[in-house]
Amino acid sequence: MSLVVQPSLFGTSGQPGLAGLGDAVERRELSDGAWIDLRPGFITAADDLFDALAGSVPWHEERMRMYDSTVRVPRLLARYRQGESLPHPVLGEARSALNAHYADEAGGPFVTAGLCLYRDGNDSVAWHGDRIARESPADTMVAILSLGAVRPFALRPKSGGPGLRLQIGHGDLLVMGGSCQRTWLHAIPKTARCLGARISVQFRPQWGNDLGGRTAEVPRA
Repeated sequence: MSLVVQPSLFGTSGQPGLAGLGDAVERRELSDGAWIDLRPGFITAADDLFDALAGSVPWHEERMRMYDSTVRVPRLLARYRQGESLPHPVLGEARSALNAHYADEAGGPFVTAGLCLYRDGNDSVAWHGDRIARESPADTMVAILSLGAVRPFALRPKSGGPGLRLQIGHGDLLVMGGSCQRTWLHAIPKTARCLGARISVQFRPQWGNDLGGRTAEVPRA
């Protein structure tokens, strides 16, 4: 698989690791009890982590049912269920750090990981709230690590009104919490200005990834 990778401007090669959370995490309160947290530069030496995941993860293409037809999911996917080994030790360290930081928040702990590879600006994900919002009234959290090209991350309230369009960069962390999956939608829109590939790693609680033969949730965001 050949990918165009935007060179890092910040010298992030080396042994991948983590920066701290704590006071470096910025919370933005949204409407209807939703919130997002941002931690720029959570992954250090992000270039090498991107390269390792791009080359070692068993990426695959999936199809999904939409109305009366079956369509190609416009990104490559991989899933790691609870108890499965993650494809890089830094991802396990990141999940442990997130669980420690968010131990007092509703909706955790994070136990599964879904990975998405956006090969270029034509790969995308449509407006959605994650699956638990359709099955339970409970609040939950989704933590997203972004690696590679900067892509717009769009959010809008289901009730209408102004939304957000964030620029999530190489090594950045975004956490959606509170009622965000029930009361807001998010998307990665197509773009003609993308300069390379992007990988997102989504950590989630256990929400039905062991589905007894049913189709699992397609990793998103």
